[in-house]
Amino acid sequence: MSVLHNRVSNKELKEKLYQENFPRTTISFYQYFLIPHPAAFRDAMYQQLNALQVFGRIYIASEGVNAQISVPTHLFEKFKSYLYSIPELNQIRLNVAVNDNGKSFWVLRIKVREKIVADGIDDPTFSMENKGKYVNAQQMNELLELPETVVIDMRNHYEFEVGHFEKAIEIPSDTFREQLPMAADMMKDKKDANIIMYCTGGIRCEKASAYMLHQGFKNVFHLEGGVIHYANKIKEAGLESKFKGKNFVFDDRLGEKITEDVIAKCHQCGSPCDTHTNCKNDGCHLLFIQCSSCAEKFAGCCTQACTDIVHLPIEKQIELRKGIDKGQQIFNKSKQRLRPRLGKDL
Repeated sequence: MSVLHNRVSNKELKEKLYQENFPRTTISFYQYFLIPHPAAFRDAMYQQLNALQVFGRIYIASEGVNAQISVPTHLFEKFKSYLYSIPELNQIRLNVAVNDNGKSFWVLRIKVREKIVADGIDDPTFSMENKGKYVNAQQMNELLELPETVVIDMRNHYEFEVGHFEKAIEIPSDTFREQLPMAADMMKDKKDANIIMYCTGGIRCEKASAYMLHQGFKNVFHLEGGVIHYANKIKEAGLESKFKGKNFVFDDRLGEKITEDVIAKCHQCGSPCDTHTNCKNDGCHLLFIQCSSCAEKFAGCCTQACTDIVHLPIEKQIELRKGIDKGQQIFNKSKQRLRPRLGKDL
């Protein structure tokens, strides 16, 4: 029987990744299309990508595919040939990482989910077939020059905090499912305005644009390929970046520098900083922004209490965190969680 799941520990996999003697290319892609049998689609894709030594995170649902992966550079063309052999994915746009050290992922995980983007939409009349118009990098810059243009950031607060477009409006919510109705309500008096929505790689803002049209908005656009594609295209064309700061990404890099602007602050001392890190206490794993000075002072931890714990013997640390699973905290960055833990006005 073919292997359809990873059976090796994360520690071993990470060690193997750093021992590789070939480069990797980090990419992301998505596509909304009907998949009648997601589990079978998932298993077939796992077999093909595992054989090509692809690492990363892929979600499959009846509504489509959402992937963030790294591919051995010397096998990239074989990977594309396989991907493009799937009719619905033929010639799909591949967003290549802006700053890539090739160490973004160390294992392949493909999961079947109810949706590739959890949106909270239960209206049976909603359809992704009616979505906003794409704008490319040059069009984005031109529209941003118009005073009447409304720009909505469909990412979470921790992503907005380290980088965003000029004039962008933050939707103050911790989840995409909360953002959708909130965005529609915040813009209810601008149903005839030009509204541009953007996100990291395009998948959230594409669905958001369809949702806004479903809610009666008239002129809705979304940035093609999100911030990642925009950053690559302005570099190719020699255009000014209207996105300032860092683009948060959901892998081990935790961010890509788009411009040298540092618009965020260390959550512990308040000095200019845009470096996200996970608390080194395995019983915490809170993700927050920490400068190098505070990283040294707190041993990479979010509080003195966590610092005290990481200085304990490993056996004692394991005993203290028995029954506590903090694995998901790596990408759990709710503002409400950060405030009580760090004691800052975030």
